[in-house]
Amino acid sequence: MIDLPNSETFVAALAEPRVYAAMAVAALAGLVRGFSGFGGAMIYMPLIAAIYDPRIAAVTILVVDFVSATPFAIPEVRRCTWREVGPLSIAMTVGLPIGVWLLIVLDPIVLRWCIAAMVLSVVPILASGWRYHGAPRLPITIGVGVFSGITAGSVLIAGPPVILYWLGGGSSAKTLRANLMVFFMICDLLLMGIFGYEGLFEARPLALSLLLGIPYLVGMGLGSYFFHGASDRLYRAIAYVIIALAAVVSLPIFDSIIR
Repeated sequence: MIDLPNSETFVAALAEPRVYAAMAVAALAGLVRGFSGFGGAMIYMPLIAAIYDPRIAAVTILVVDFVSATPFAIPEVRRCTWREVGPLSIAMTVGLPIGVWLLIVLDPIVLRWCIAAMVLSVVPILASGWRYHGAPRLPITIGVGVFSGITAGSVLIAGPPVILYWLGGGSSAKTLRANLMVFFMICDLLLMGIFGYEGLFEARPLALSLLLGIPYLVGMGLGSYFFHGASDRLYRAIAYVIIALAAVVSLPIFDSIIR
């Protein structure tokens, strides 16, 4: 069930000063995503969860990502390798309901600690360049898929475990890109259904999806345009620093400053 926002919902959202801080965060997350190709959700989720709460952060980034990424992912369905995408997606499907259940039942403060802890633990691994180089055995695929589903459902961060798992393989960059785009599209489609079933698409978060989605997409476009062709290593390093700082600043101990 979807509770669509009306004009009063938007007026109420814009009347809160924190929405402008959230817009700035959304623009920064989009900018980093645009110039580095990753990291948008890892900036957006901890900070928007701190400004509002984890549910609003989850719903808004899901709607924005679904609307912006799905049109580009559909053509990749023909280019991806289904023997790699299929098993991981099936395993991810098992983990998604568990993750959404955690999003619903966990105390928001506990969930925010979990978001920050996950981001801060993943950044050093990504920055170090470590990749899984073992054979893609089925038990490992299932484990990665289920874990990715749990993190996607609870904190809307599905990418790191899958990226680390696939980057060490022998797939070309074109195939890897197609695999990731289709996997994330499937994840978003399933989450849209689960969120709708659980009644998470309420008027307020949907209104904020539009208000925060616009600066996010503008930031992503600017990042992609102005940093195209720049040093990949440099801007990935910048992205890692911004992601880590976002996670630290979002910690509940700093709520007196953020809120």
